Amino acid sequence: MSSARYRADCALDPMIGGVSLRGYDFHVHLPTPDWLDGSMAGYVEAAEAYFRGKVERQPLSQLADRYRRLEIKAVLLAWDAETQTGRPRVPNETVARACREYPDAFCGLGSVDPRKGQAAVDEVAGIAELGLRGVKFHPSLQGFAPDDDRFWPVFEACERHRLLALFHTGTSGIGARQPGGQGIRIDLAHPLKLDPVVAAFPELTVVAAHFGWPWHMDLIAMALHKTNVYIDISGWSPKRIPAEVIRELRGRLSGQFIWGSDFPFITPERCLAELGDLGLPEDAMSKLLHDNAARVLGLPGTWSPAS
Repeated sequence: MSSARYRADCALDPMIGGVSLRGYDFHVHLPTPDWLDGSMAGYVEAAEAYFRGKVERQPLSQLADRYRRLEIKAVLLAWDAETQTGRPRVPNETVARACREYPDAFCGLGSVDPRKGQAAVDEVAGIAELGLRGVKFHPSLQGFAPDDDRFWPVFEACERHRLLALFHTGTSGIGARQPGGQGIRIDLAHPLKLDPVVAAFPELTVVAAHFGWPWHMDLIAMALHKTNVYIDISGWSPKRIPAEVIRELRGRLSGQFIWGSDFPFITPERCLAELGDLGLPEDAMSKLLHDNAARVLGLPGTWSPAS
């Protein structure tokens, strides 16, 4: 981490509970058996090879302690790709319960399977009632194209309930270097498939995870064109992020980038250390780690350099 440290005005964020907080890890999967050995059964090994490391399994109590030590709040992700994969989901209530039990360490996003039709639309309301902050979509694993307007009632429900929409974009470590990519289509996660959605729902905050590589310049063009597009840099070792992305993060798009790790595939400790080596200006680092995420999550508060 850079020598500049940041602090929150914790009184502005009732979920922090008075604990010093320097930011949010916007992309954290549950490192527990229900996701790794249930939803991800048969996928984990390819992902480990892609990320060049073994995933860490740990109970949520230990995960909460880990993020407390980092002074970071983790944004936990639910998971539902049942229709396409036949694999069990991580229910929205599981994430909501973790957020209730460890409110100083976690907040969360739900998940709906858009291929479930009206049931998916109805479930968006349930996510809002649980107090979760948005909905995670994975077009490649859920097997749907976001620009197909058959699925737009789900996005309209997200907009109506003031929930952000986080989309996996770009290639996938899941299925990587496998015959047929284990049947996973990365073309469904091309960031340009989000452009019609963002245009049609201007009050919907869309966060594009993993900056859409190898189509990252298309995503940058979208973010320059549409202010309701945010870019999540999770799933990458920061030292390997393309220079074109870093240039925008440092400059004109600094207000639209959000940091995430993609834990348990990449650790937050590694990401924070490598971010500190990028030489980002304090203002850009503050926006990346905290301000932009707080804004889209609806958790007010600003950062200032610690004295």
